Amino acid sequence: MPHDKDRSHWHEPAGNKKAGFGKFNKQPTPYDAFMEQEGIPVFRDIGIRRVQDLELFPWKRMGGRGHFIQLFGTEGKWGCYVVEVPPGGALNVEKHMYEEIFLVVEGRGTTEVWQEGDSKKHVFEWQAGSMFSIPMNALHRIVNATSGGALLLAGTTAPNVINMLNNFGAVFANPFVFHDRFSGADDFFKPKDEIEADPVRGLAMRRTNLIADATNCELPLDNRRSPGYRRIEPFMTNNCFYFWIGQHENGRYSKGHAHTSAAVLICLKGKGYTYTWPEKLGVNPWRDGHGDQVRRVDYEPGGMVTAAPGGARWYHQHFSVSEESLRLTAWFGPHNPGRDPGPPGEKHTDYTAIDVTEGGTSIPYWMEDPYIRAEYAAKLQQNGVPSRMDPDWYVAPASK
Repeated sequence: MPHDKDRSHWHEPAGNKKAGFGKFNKQPTPYDAFMEQEGIPVFRDIGIRRVQDLELFPWKRMGGRGHFIQLFGTEGKWGCYVVEVPPGGALNVEKHMYEEIFLVVEGRGTTEVWQEGDSKKHVFEWQAGSMFSIPMNALHRIVNATSGGALLLAGTTAPNVINMLNNFGAVFANPFVFHDRFSGADDFFKPKDEIEADPVRGLAMRRTNLIADATNCELPLDNRRSPGYRRIEPFMTNNCFYFWIGQHENGRYSKGHAHTSAAVLICLKGKGYTYTWPEKLGVNPWRDGHGDQVRRVDYEPGGMVTAAPGGARWYHQHFSVSEESLRLTAWFGPHNPGRDPGPPGEKHTDYTAIDVTEGGTSIPYWMEDPYIRAEYAAKLQQNGVPSRMDPDWYVAPASK
């Protein structure tokens, strides 16, 4: 049978030809198969204005209604879904060998958490804007305290675990108890406000397993993305799942910066938009005739956008356009620029916060594409929001 029609048998290449098909389709992973067998659809795109607009479908295993979310660039890196807790009801009890964090989009209720064999359940309350983490492989149940809908957005390391183990029993019926992840202390889910330095990059970090109100909680000054920018890294239940909460002042926007895929930004407060484009297009994509390759997502609370939708590094830039500040939470799963590969002790730099003129990937305002400044000013004027961008920021330093 001719080689090009027979794909079931191996044939050595003739002469100097190369083996293989050359072009092929990406194969589904075990996690892809898992999502399909769960019986609810998967939303795939660069972002969405509001997750509240996703149609929800009955989810038998969870006991509510839901929709998977797999934004471009997060495939195999971390998982996401939105789930509705039945009015006056609860989701099914579950446990699993992957990490999970929740953001409450709408509603209020309680979560019960316990270990196999425990006689006592830990119960804590949540409301819209709350964030919490479920300890690894702990039993838990999420309860709706109202007669209306409660909508929660979840981030998980399920793809990492399911793709490696490729056995659902090992993931959902594993008897191992992680006492180091869930101590059983009475104050385990008591919010904590103390701030310390992240041991990797020295950024502001808060060790807490529950944030009562991520929308309005205090954020320390950071200044890395824009003047007046505030930011905190919550560290929950000894997770590898990495995320932060940041806020740009109204009338201001972040510097463009580049890194690889994994980060997804979720709007908590205010309104804004994000531009993202491949790093290979350079720092001035519109001026250089590549504006058609720049992707944009507009969002409001509950909206999401992937910062780098392709495998290589992408620039991305976030713009606050409402009267109130723009607050975002960025979810990375177990991947983030501060934990790049390399041997222990190897020196790394916080390259997304260092200007391109100094070896980083951050674009100073004076170097950015003129289209960005002009469009932003027009958008603020349209919304009746005063610009707080200092004209001096757009002037190149004399030494440059």
